[in-house]
Amino acid sequence: MPFPRRAQLEYDALREYALRALARRSLSVAELSQRLRGKAAEAGDVQRVIDLLKSYGHLDDRKLAEHYADARAEERSVGSQRVARDLLQKRIQPALVERAVGAAFAGSDETALIEEFLRHKTRGKNLVEWLKEPKNVSSLYRRLRVAGFSGSASIGALKRYARGDMELDALESAESEPGESAD
Repeated sequence: MPFPRRAQLEYDALREYALRALARRSLSVAELSQRLRGKAAEAGDVQRVIDLLKSYGHLDDRKLAEHYADARAEERSVGSQRVARDLLQKRIQPALVERAVGAAFAGSDETALIEEFLRHKTRGKNLVEWLKEPKNVSSLYRRLRVAGFSGSASIGALKRYARGDMELDALESAESEPGESAD
């Protein structure tokens, strides 16, 4: 049995739907446009709603990117690369993302952020002992990279705890090879 077709929304109902969606969560222009395209009875209504919300100041990718980057930088739980990746997934323009992330992380020290991350994620463990196991070194390195920290800073932080580890030397040589990315 096929699913019943959803009723398409006219302009006023589409505008109300957009306002409710923005009240629940901040959305980029592209995210909201995509949602509205699936609901609109007429394609032209989507752009009219977007323009109206922009004129009211309810929809602004620059403000969204700045606020998101500032909030994540203040949390000190992820690196700048992760914040940039998240904003790009929201389909915000790369130039806006670069400016917002650069401003948010301008005064932060990546090494200090990594140290906080390691303390939080490995609380209760003796890192020197725990990182003697090669699989733990690789695992923690991957977690740092997924959290948005650069490869060289991640390796540098791990080297302080896992001195002379062959696994780190292999990661470092792979990180320094041109044309390869550890993302």
